[in-house]
Amino acid sequence: MNLKRVFFILACVFLLSHNAFSQDKNFYIFLCFGQSNMEGNAKIQPQDTTTVDKRFKVLAAVDCPDLGRVKGNWYTAVPPLCRCNTGLTPADYFGRTLIANLPDKIKIGIINVSVGGCKIELFEQDSYQTYAATAPSWMVGMIKEYGGNPYGRLVEMAKLAKKYGVIKGVLLH
Repeated sequence: MNLKRVFFILACVFLLSHNAFSQDKNFYIFLCFGQSNMEGNAKIQPQDTTTVDKRFKVLAAVDCPDLGRVKGNWYTAVPPLCRCNTGLTPADYFGRTLIANLPDKIKIGIINVSVGGCKIELFEQDSYQTYAATAPSWMVGMIKEYGGNPYGRLVEMAKLAKKYGVIKGVLLH
């Protein structure tokens, strides 16, 4: 084997193993999607924003300048967890309950891509475009916040999240 080939193989092994070991096995990530309840239909109360454990994280799926959030970055999971002006979601207390009942070394991450009032077709790879093209006018802005493709945004964020932790489940509501 020539030296270039050996170097190439070693570089590949290093890069692949580095990526595998940089993932935190104690960071459990959950993908959340659905309609209005998962989007955050409930009003956020003061107590919902003051006692969030720093081990509970949200991966911003959209930019929220007023909240200081940038798409693709992790933040302490202070609601809203979906988009900038949504409310409290089932994921809020799902994550808090896990944090309260799991060992201190475990972190929980939520990715929430939801659109109130939509049909499941909005989250299907082969039908989201047709559905989005016929969506009611009040829904169009919500879909646009995800680049016109909520399904694609969920996949994009999941791929990013896998670099940081382990996807453990999906919450659909």
